[in-house]
Amino acid sequence: MVALEQKKDIFDRIMSLPVLNIFEPFYKKHKEGLLYLFFGGLAFFLSIFLYWFMYSVMHLNELVNNTIDWIICVAFQFFTNRTWVFDGKVDNTRDFVKQAASFTLGRLFTLVVEDVLLFIFITLLGFAQMPVKLAATFVVIVLNYVISKLFVFKEK
Repeated sequence: MVALEQKKDIFDRIMSLPVLNIFEPFYKKHKEGLLYLFFGGLAFFLSIFLYWFMYSVMHLNELVNNTIDWIICVAFQFFTNRTWVFDGKVDNTRDFVKQAASFTLGRLFTLVVEDVLLFIFITLLGFAQMPVKLAATFVVIVLNYVISKLFVFKEK
């Protein structure tokens, strides 16, 4: 009897294309990390663009700006992390709500960390906004991965 092959997502299908298939063993071995970096990179650029836009065009305070940016990016991250990175499928609405709540609480924690960094280095010490935002975002990316991996989308 032939074992059922795991259902391939869009990224699995892309990696099995001619030329790209030479990277398929590496991809399969490191899929979670690679997809987290890919979607984290997209979220990073979305966050930086939104922050820049709200700072340069709308002239919002850095903390208000960061909070609006955070809300948009967390929605994007939850969907992508749940769907492609950590395989966060759940069986019922109750588990989905629990998963969404734990994801949001983890992200709220890192929002506070980021806001504290922005407040200290921009508001109090007068550093330039974008370099501080970039550095704070890297800190948050690492914290978000750890929280998602260990608490939100942990394997059953």
